[in-house]
Amino acid sequence: MRLIPNVDDLAADPVTHHYDDMIAPSGLTNFLGTARVDHDLTAISAVAFPPVSQGLTRTAACFVDDRLLESYGAPVTHEWRPDRVRRSTSLPGLDLVTDTVCAPGETAVAIDVRVTNTGDRARTVPVTLTLAAGAARSADAWLDAVAPEERNRATAGDARLTFKNHAGTAWSVQGVDTDADVRLSGIAPAAGEHEVGIGGIERGGEVTVRLELAPGATARFGYVHAVGTTEDAARSAFDRVAADVPSTVQGAEAFWNRQLDAAFQPGNTEFSGHLPVLETSSDALRRLYWWGVLGVVWFRRDFAGNVLGRSYDTLMPNYWATTTFIWDYSLSSITHALLDPEPMRRQLTHWIASDIHTHFGTSSLTGGPVGRWYSVNDYAMTRLVHDYLRFTRDTGLLDETPGGRPVREHLRDWALAWQSLRGTGPLADYGEIDNLLECVSSYTHEVASLNAANVWNLRTVAEILAAQGDTDGAAALAAEADGLVEAVADLYLPGTGYFAARQPDGTRVPVRHVYDFSVVGTTIAADLDEPTRREMVEFFQEELRTEVWLRSLSPWDPDASFSPRPDHQWNGAYPAWPADAARSLVALGAPEVAIDWLPGLARSANQGPPGQAHFTEEAVPALNGGARKAPPQLPYIIDWACSSAGAYAALVIESFFGVDPKVGSDHLDTARGCIADLDPDAVLRGLRIGDRLVDVRADGTVTDAV
Repeated sequence: MRLIPNVDDLAADPVTHHYDDMIAPSGLTNFLGTARVDHDLTAISAVAFPPVSQGLTRTAACFVDDRLLESYGAPVTHEWRPDRVRRSTSLPGLDLVTDTVCAPGETAVAIDVRVTNTGDRARTVPVTLTLAAGAARSADAWLDAVAPEERNRATAGDARLTFKNHAGTAWSVQGVDTDADVRLSGIAPAAGEHEVGIGGIERGGEVTVRLELAPGATARFGYVHAVGTTEDAARSAFDRVAADVPSTVQGAEAFWNRQLDAAFQPGNTEFSGHLPVLETSSDALRRLYWWGVLGVVWFRRDFAGNVLGRSYDTLMPNYWATTTFIWDYSLSSITHALLDPEPMRRQLTHWIASDIHTHFGTSSLTGGPVGRWYSVNDYAMTRLVHDYLRFTRDTGLLDETPGGRPVREHLRDWALAWQSLRGTGPLADYGEIDNLLECVSSYTHEVASLNAANVWNLRTVAEILAAQGDTDGAAALAAEADGLVEAVADLYLPGTGYFAARQPDGTRVPVRHVYDFSVVGTTIAADLDEPTRREMVEFFQEELRTEVWLRSLSPWDPDASFSPRPDHQWNGAYPAWPADAARSLVALGAPEVAIDWLPGLARSANQGPPGQAHFTEEAVPALNGGARKAPPQLPYIIDWACSSAGAYAALVIESFFGVDPKVGSDHLDTARGCIADLDPDAVLRGLRIGDRLVDVRADGTVTDAV
């Protein structure tokens, strides 16, 4: 088994489905933009190369023999890899296969189409693609979940259609790489927005390729979709890719293998850091580790005009393009600090200079705020800065003054921010569901998770201040934490394994949610007595864990009837929750429970990078043994991939190997590692701590890397 994955190692299992089956359509990226790969043989949607967006506009729907391909009722098989999606289907007398890629270095998508005559007579096969575009260029941040789009007008050219918006600031050129019939649609433009249930995507026209096929013969053509902010830019990108579509497809494979290799290589030219190589006999642990790394690399965005130069998006390919959420970024904090610390530093100073109590993230198009405040932000920012400091050793960050004050003062503010949120009791009141889990109506006000996080914030900032010589400031924060932890523990419901959410009137509403289990366990486990820790683990095993995934909310909780959204409800889980639950198990003293769970969890890494949510097996049958990704349509509104995947790399590095660097110390603590219980010969090779590269072995030994 290779120590560094290539595209084949990370390939998803083939998924075969019929029209409108509940499948999450996959995405592709080349770091300049993204595209969604739809059900049929050639259709794509949500093609976005910032600053040009097209909403969820769908184009390149396929007709074969003048009939809509989807109407044949033939199943289509999708095979995803980081570099491409292969789609295949069979019709009477024909086999059809396509490879779809985001062209490396271009603001373009390319599809190589191959048709084989499986009959015994020569035939002419017309293949038509109906083309549409919604190219737009907004002067503002993309502030809605779906990126902007606007009506385009098409003009016909040689084997292509050219689309533009009204202002001429966004262009889409679509067509094929061979002779073709080109037609405008002839349909009069609609006079405004369609009413719900009336109409759909306004097509601009069609291109038809006629393939002459002898019995057993295969013929091909290529489709290209290029965008730009000028006609010349879009046309030039189209011409470069259309000149050799098969080479573009091959180039995408080479491009992605280089990215994956670079992610684990010290001194690579793709990232400002790298991740350690995992040597282990555990296939499950290796698969989850690679899954976590892929799921962060996947969101790198290097498009022209990115205000940070490079950023890491949070979701794709459907929602919140160009937005980085503070919460999700923090869940992959260690992965960012190791893989790409320079963009992480820029992202952190950018956020610190903003008011993190007014938004959930920022736009890489404008640098401006996006969305409402999330209650987790103080904890998330403290975690981000702490992980950056302890893995990079760049304590100079503490002296920088984003927002006009040193970073150490911002850290102190975040550690104490809960005090301004106190109601009638000693704990912070985090308000209603919009600031918390959104789809759990009982998880409101004084919740155990974020109040436990406040204890951790106080202690963590105290450690940082102490390392900087501010012993008085550190002592004051540590004392505050010791006084707060008892009030957090008072939310526990003895004998149950879960906590209550205290309401403004003093009532205590029991909530059986994994977020309390995970955050309490990873922040204040040592403050809980042994019966509480044991009961929490038993609750997790009996009500939250499934064989291959996790229920975010226990189905025995009365609020399980509130919402069908699987990221935080009974029917599934957000991708970081299983990883963080496993980290909590280790912290609570039950690493064997996490270890036993790994083979099942690893089976869910079979559909590309982690989705924004996967269903539990009892909600939707597993897909080839893995928890199925939830789809984007209502009522689920779940995206195909989510950047919090880095939590799985943190699980391996921080929890299983016990790697715990301290700010201000050259000693690397690994005392809490448990990897030897799974694989006593496991090694993390090439872990960077500051300027030092080390190997960490399962027995806790740390040596300089050779």
